[in-house]
Amino acid sequence: MTKRGGEKLPLFFSTYITDFLYLQSECNYMAKNKDIHFEISERKVLLRILDIVMVFLGLYLLEQFFDFNYLTLHQEHGVALVVLAFYLTILGTVFEIYDLQKSSTLDVTFRNVVLTASTVVLIYMLTPFFTPFLPDKRIEIVYFYSSIIVMVFLWRVVYVTFITKPRFYKKVLLVGEISNIESIIKPLKQADPNYKIVGFINCEQEHEAPIKFRGLKEFQPHELLSVINEQNISEILVAAYNSETITNEIYGNLMMLLESGFTIREYTQVYEEITHRVPIQFVGKDFYKYFPFSRSHQNKLYQLFHRSFDLIFSTVGLLFGVAMLPIILIGNLIANRGPLFYVQERVGKNGAVFNIVKLRSMIVNAESSGEAKWAQKNDSRVTPFGRFLRRSRIDEIPQFVNVLKGEMSVIGPRPERPYFVNELSQIIPFYEMRHVIKPGLTGWAQIKSRYGSSVDDSLTKLQYDLYYIKHCSFFMDVNILVKTLSAVLYYRGQ
Repeated sequence: MTKRGGEKLPLFFSTYITDFLYLQSECNYMAKNKDIHFEISERKVLLRILDIVMVFLGLYLLEQFFDFNYLTLHQEHGVALVVLAFYLTILGTVFEIYDLQKSSTLDVTFRNVVLTASTVVLIYMLTPFFTPFLPDKRIEIVYFYSSIIVMVFLWRVVYVTFITKPRFYKKVLLVGEISNIESIIKPLKQADPNYKIVGFINCEQEHEAPIKFRGLKEFQPHELLSVINEQNISEILVAAYNSETITNEIYGNLMMLLESGFTIREYTQVYEEITHRVPIQFVGKDFYKYFPFSRSHQNKLYQLFHRSFDLIFSTVGLLFGVAMLPIILIGNLIANRGPLFYVQERVGKNGAVFNIVKLRSMIVNAESSGEAKWAQKNDSRVTPFGRFLRRSRIDEIPQFVNVLKGEMSVIGPRPERPYFVNELSQIIPFYEMRHVIKPGLTGWAQIKSRYGSSVDDSLTKLQYDLYYIKHCSFFMDVNILVKTLSAVLYYRGQ
């Protein structure tokens, strides 16, 4: 290859251009042959939109083939149709018909669709100010109810049959350090089964006794381009703690792929996007890049909304607790003998210690040895009535007093005991960062993970808590409240 005038280009530059032109043609070919795939958010939007479309289609069919005039697709019913779509979306979230894991199995889907349709129709009939009055022919209610179930479930059959199949998987090639590969793959697989890592390339230099990983196909660095083509790879995921470990061969190919417009993403970014957790175990000294606090923390309007909501919700919650008091007293007398309340120290905002009040759910002197113990699943110290209090979340009602006092919020990281805070902050990096906001009665970690009973569980919950601190907003708070209601209805408290 020569410049103008016949002067030769350096050999390495000539080789680079040749490789780049080859790679560009390869990437153009790959772009034309990518499989269709949907991101998590895209699939959830698809489910919601098609649910509404199918319900409206059901109303149209009822009008055409049955004597049905209760709710039709005409202008005079515009507001009523919008209200129906709103109820379907909100209550569908409560009854988990938009949970991608549960939506992939028809038996669970059918149960949740029936629960959603039943509640939607009931509430719809009870709000005649926004919806049509009850029809003269009661059979129209049966038509209305049945059409919602049939049309939504038919769409879900199509979704399970086609959209959840391998054709719609997002195929990913992992380039990373093999010593950490299992901890890299497992969380992504659990969060999104459609994010399919088809193989990996070890980006480290070869060692005398290389570590081998079973369960995922390993490709050699020189196979990078051919693997992308043959496996219809949509994305390359780079997971290296230290960029210095990436070999020159792999680095050169990744740079050329990037310049050709191929999607290459960094692991921590994908991890946070798919799992809705901050991957603190992969952050290291670059923590400041991952924890830009949500602008909502400085937004006066959001803060006003948050505090106003705390005051209103806590007042309603305490009134509900007073109404439930006779039942609680009887249950405590029969199956939970002893004091009704107990007080415990917890760590709040900026590390301040305060006392929370809860309805007692364990036996008296549950920690008689004087040493703090993790609460376990099916803990033998929990009384029969205490188990009901925990699963229904009724045991948390007295903490509304802490919310009114400003020591807690309705939504935020759950406050932990000082003993465990001291222990966990020495083991888990950034643990005390969860104290930059007020603790809450419920939170992102509570709706996304199980009850914490170990250091590993606490790490997972911290990842969720930091994600909330980083992304909190009005819409996220509403989402947490809806999911909390779902947990209460499905009796999932611990």
